[in-house]
Formats: sequence, structure tokens, C-alpha cells
Amino acid sequence: MPGTRKLGRTTDHRLAMLRGMVTYLLENGRIETTYTRAKEVQSMTEKYITLAKENTLHNKRQALSFVTKEDVVKKLFDEIAPSYAERNGGYTRVTRIGPRRGDGAEMAVIELVK
Repeated sequence: MPGTRKLGRTTDHRLAMLRGMVTYLLENGRIETTYTRAKEVQSMTEKYITLAKENTLHNKRQALSFVTKEDVVKKLFDEIAPSYAERNGGYTRVTRIGPRRGDGAEMAVIELVK
């Protein structure tokens, strides 16, 4: 089960939202979202980058079961994971950017560390 925060969603909706956000982060390298969502996406993204460091068929299938686009999984295994080969965790950074206008939710930017 990904994470412990419920984020005000049912389980299916929460899982679908996290899958989409992790896929978008791996595809583009940066997302602006609420702070609590960013913390959940951070843990899931780091899990799949660590998984991709060992390039096996089993790991690719596990990544494909969560990440929604095949080309993003290919990018994960061919470009992203090898760039973090010498690093043990800390692949993403969450930076707070202040409250959102309207409801005042704490906003953050989550990005892949270069």
C-alpha cells in the first residue's frame, strides 16, 4: 500500500492519483502540488527509481504495473536510474512555495535532483 496519508480520497482514487503524479514527475522532472501530496509522491518515486537501478525483466514489469506509460518506464530504466547509480536515496527534492490562493493550502514543488 503506497503511503499512509489518505489525502481525502478513497483507496482507488488515491492510488490512481499517485500513479498519475509519479508518471508525470518521471516524465517531466517537476510537479507543483500540495505539500502532503508531494510527500507521498516523493516516497513512491524514490521507490521506483531504486527499483530501476537493477535492470531486470522482473523489475521492469513491477514498474509497468504502477507507472502508466511505457515510454516513461523506458526513460526510467535507461536514463533516470543510471544517473543515480552512485547515490543511495535522495533522488527527489520537495520545496515549499507558500499558500495557494483560494483555499490557503500549503503548496510545494517536487523535482528530481540533478
